[in-house]
Amino acid sequence: MRKLLLLAMLLASATIFAQGTITGTVIDSEMDGPLPGANVKIVGTNTGAITDFDGKFSLSADQATGKLEISFVGYETKVVDFSVSGGTQDLGRIVLSPDADALDEIVVTSYSLAIDRKTPVAVSTISAAEIETKIGNQEFPEVLKSTPGVYANKSGGGFGDAELRMRGFEGENIAVMINGVPVNDMENGRVYWSNWAGLSDVTRTMQTQRGLGAAKVAVPSIGGTVNVVTKSTDAEKGGNIYAATGNDGYTKFGATVSTGKMENGLAATVSASKTTGNGYVDGTEFTGYNYFVNIAKKFNDQHELSFTAFGAPQRHGQRQNRYLIQTYRESERGIKFNGDWGYYNGQVTHIEDNFYHKPQMSLNHFWNINEKTLLSTAVYASFGTGGGGGWAGDNKFGLNSDYRQGYLQPVNLDMIAQENVANGADGSETILRASRNDHNWFGALSTLSTDITEDIELLAGVDLRYYKGKHFQEVTDLLGGQYWYDDSDANNPVNLAQVGDKISYWNDGIVLWEGGFLQAEYSKSDFDAFVSLAASNTSYKRVDYFNYLDSDPNQETDFYNFFGYQIKGGANYNFTRSSGVFANIGYFEKAPFFDSVFLNFVNDVNPDAENQKIFSVEAGYTFRNDKFRANVNAYRTNWNDRSLTYSYNNPDGSLGVANILGVNALHQGLELDFEYRPTDELSITGFGSFGDWTWADDVTGVQIFDEEQNLVDEINLYIGGDKVGGQPQTTAGLGFDYEFLEDMRLRANGNYFADFYSDFDPVSRNNPDAVEVWKLPAFATLDVGLTYDFDFGGFKTTLNANVYNLTNTEYIANAQNGLGNDANTALVWYGFERTWTVGAKLNF
Repeated sequence: MRKLLLLAMLLASATIFAQGTITGTVIDSEMDGPLPGANVKIVGTNTGAITDFDGKFSLSADQATGKLEISFVGYETKVVDFSVSGGTQDLGRIVLSPDADALDEIVVTSYSLAIDRKTPVAVSTISAAEIETKIGNQEFPEVLKSTPGVYANKSGGGFGDAELRMRGFEGENIAVMINGVPVNDMENGRVYWSNWAGLSDVTRTMQTQRGLGAAKVAVPSIGGTVNVVTKSTDAEKGGNIYAATGNDGYTKFGATVSTGKMENGLAATVSASKTTGNGYVDGTEFTGYNYFVNIAKKFNDQHELSFTAFGAPQRHGQRQNRYLIQTYRESERGIKFNGDWGYYNGQVTHIEDNFYHKPQMSLNHFWNINEKTLLSTAVYASFGTGGGGGWAGDNKFGLNSDYRQGYLQPVNLDMIAQENVANGADGSETILRASRNDHNWFGALSTLSTDITEDIELLAGVDLRYYKGKHFQEVTDLLGGQYWYDDSDANNPVNLAQVGDKISYWNDGIVLWEGGFLQAEYSKSDFDAFVSLAASNTSYKRVDYFNYLDSDPNQETDFYNFFGYQIKGGANYNFTRSSGVFANIGYFEKAPFFDSVFLNFVNDVNPDAENQKIFSVEAGYTFRNDKFRANVNAYRTNWNDRSLTYSYNNPDGSLGVANILGVNALHQGLELDFEYRPTDELSITGFGSFGDWTWADDVTGVQIFDEEQNLVDEINLYIGGDKVGGQPQTTAGLGFDYEFLEDMRLRANGNYFADFYSDFDPVSRNNPDAVEVWKLPAFATLDVGLTYDFDFGGFKTTLNANVYNLTNTEYIANAQNGLGNDANTALVWYGFERTWTVGAKLNF
């Protein structure tokens, strides 16, 4: 069994006074072939190397005799003796065997890390070393930007506000897991990356599986799946401290300490950090923290427990609103302009901001029942608290408002406060408020795997979740006024609200999830195949404390159930030691999101809510030799009955919302990536992604009836043939990593983005004569970095520097289509121009 190439990295370090050279070849016992990316280290030193694509290694030793430790994630570590004296010793073949215990730590219940040339999916893996050297002050998803089919951008530019899209699908259709535990919001499927802003400090590996992926339960992986695997009990004894600085006041410092696995089987890892900065965009100051704790105990060969807790409390200013290109050009701040902040009592005040803390805790139990059967179980809990800021009342924040300090200048909140004070007993006209989204989330995942025969493995598992989201608005600042008058609460229609009181709305969303899967895997010689069946029941309930009296039985709805399932299968065949092919196919039905079931922001149930239906097929080719590896794959995904609602006015003036069926899209494309290592010092990488994502058909003649079955509207959506917006459909990149001096590496990555269409709501396309939506200009960026490893006071130290967008390219990273379908009417966010970071890490 072979892991993905370069899954784990250990930077080679040589010594000046070498006694000799040690060489050898690391072999995978199951494949009887080379194991690339294995770590080779002289015990008791920092001297080490990494095996190349042919499993070979070479390192210099400054001691005549000693022990060599060879390790790879998921394999048993082997220690061999060496003896050199001014010459070269070839240790020959060193065979590593899979370690079931070690593998269990990273293959968590519902998710499997794909195995190179074995798992039949399109996959990319990024190691901890690559994340550590490239992340700097980028957003966490941006480390994936050189992955085919993936587009990550900073969205509005606030700390943690990044957006991730895959194969043309939005974030809510990409399954994101941390150690196999799903983190997509249970109500809307979204992932808020600011909740996980500190993950880069503790990530051991991050794997992206495009398309169907290896998840065994019915997670929302239309576009793909991302799994972040954190550090665990395999961490070596020791630790590090680090500090970094960058543009616009960016500062970060932190530390990590690990005990390693002790003789009593106990191990612990603790990490903490703090990040602050002013933000590249005006009014996006931020402060974030990160903490991580893992404690594990191996009791015996049958049982192991691992407890993990981590979180990243943060607060940051936001740029919530896109603007016309003309607005940025007229502002003296250019692309950094943000209209969502101002000054109050001489202090920067964020009109739009975000504050959140979502700790996650999990307890994993691994039970080797016998040599053929393993049970892996995880129970977890997450308690989210926080929300996003904004304003309520009279809109005094327009770009040309008298309440600004000038045209396109920050808001003068003191003027608003003065008017609120003058308003006296009539209360505030305008206030600051926060929309809260607190939640409690509990879950359990359990997977049983057993070898039916020598070639067939059977897996079965369950996925249980309970989620309660608490949604309300609260007053955060009266801006000088005595109270805020609110009549939204039917139980308290005259609410003279103070800071901290609830206003506008208050409701709970409760989601239950019961899922299960059954999968059979066949593996013999060069052929691997699987077939999987998964099913889930999603139950939604809504409780509304404002729109209904406490005595009204309609205040709380019943549970409404949606059954979903998926069937998928695939196979991989390696017809030579270098070449192989794979294919997969699948169909699944996905429950609609919460807001598609309960309409009008009340307890009105959508009687036409339908499952979304997805069919996907994919095929690919892989090539490996000692210098070159490449992957090519093609895919086709049909997405039918996408959840879409339409708002209209009833004859009595009330708001109505209807579900629209028949909104279909076709996503198809070709992806490729390669890595070439002409020498041990140089690595050249590249990728390309060529998509054709379109809305399939017009949806016309949809008649909307009110509750009395009176025809109130007819809908026509002219979307057939329109390109899916929001992500470049053509991307390409080229990069290199070169050790030009001993222990000093230079890297560069250039990325190109084209065929990029502005995003749009299909409901807005109601004109049969409308032209194609606006196509954004193509653009390219170049990132460069330098890493230097050296000894400082007996400690291994790393200096790391990055410059992003070195050429200072001005580009539009995100656009919402306007009525004119052109650049003049589109609302946009620009990407960042040149930014930088410099950091140092001392290992002990």
